[in-house]
Amino acid sequence: MRAMKPRSILITGCSSGIGLCVARGLQQRGHRVIASCRRPEDVRRLQEQEGLDCIQLDLDDSDSIARAVEQTLERTGGRLDALFNNGAFGLAGAVEDLSRDALRAQFETNVFGWQELTNLVLPVMRRQGHGRIIQNSSVLGFVALPYRGAYVASKFALEGLSDTLRLELHSSGISVSLIEPGPIKSRFRDNAERAFRRWIQREGSAHARAYDAMEARLRKQGPASRFTLPPEAVLDKVIHALESSRPRPRYYVTFPTYLFGYLKRLLSTRMIDRILLGVSGGGAR
Repeated sequence: MRAMKPRSILITGCSSGIGLCVARGLQQRGHRVIASCRRPEDVRRLQEQEGLDCIQLDLDDSDSIARAVEQTLERTGGRLDALFNNGAFGLAGAVEDLSRDALRAQFETNVFGWQELTNLVLPVMRRQGHGRIIQNSSVLGFVALPYRGAYVASKFALEGLSDTLRLELHSSGISVSLIEPGPIKSRFRDNAERAFRRWIQREGSAHARAYDAMEARLRKQGPASRFTLPPEAVLDKVIHALESSRPRPRYYVTFPTYLFGYLKRLLSTRMIDRILLGVSGGGAR
C-alpha cells in the first residue's frame, strides 16, 4: 500500500535492523527516503543491493552530520518533512565500571549526535511550517535494568530532551514523537558485546562473575526473549508518526513496553525494583 501523501524523510542507522526495515518500508509506500549509514561500505551496499538513496552519516562527527544534512537537502530540493533518529548502540556493564570516556562514547552517539542533527533540520522545518521529529527510544527510556546503565542513561536523557522539545515546538507545526520498543530482532546484542569488550575492564571488577552471565546473554543466538518482535513492528509505529494528522507523543511497541508503562504508573519504586531484578535475572536476561 502506498502512502496518500509522499513525504521526505532522513533516517539514521540504516545498515541493518530497524533502520533498514523502516527505510525499505517507507520507500515502498512512496515516500522520499534518504537513508544513512556510518560506514561507507554499508552506504554502497544499500545503494547497490537495496536500491535506497543512501548517504554517509557518522553521529560521532559534527562535520559528517553537517555534510549529511546538506546532501539531504540537495536531494530533496531544500525541504525535509521528517527525521527519524534511530542510529544508536548499547554499552553493557555495571555503572561503577563505567569510565568517563565510556559514558561519553555512549552519549556522543545516542544523545549528542541526535540532538545536533535535530538542531540542524529544525530551521528547515520552521521555514516550511511543518515537520516530524521521530525518536527511536526504548522501554529502557523509562525503566532501568542491571548492567545497562550507560544505555539507560542515554535513553532517559533522550526522553527528557524530546519531551521538552515537544513543549517548545507547541503551535509550530512540528511534532515530536518517541517510539519505545522493547526486544526487537536486530544486531543490537552483537554491537553491545563489542562495546563491552572495548570499554569495560572486567579484571578486578566486583561484577566479574555477573559478567559471565551477561556475556552469555549477549552471545545468545535467536530472539532475546519470547516477546521479541520483528522490526516491522517499529515500522508500523513510524508510519503512524509520519502520516497521521495527529501523531502521538509516545508509541509503545512490544509487550514489555506496555507492561512496564502500566506498572510504573501503578506500583511503588520498591515493587518495580523487585520485578525488574527478577526479569533481568541478575543481568543474565
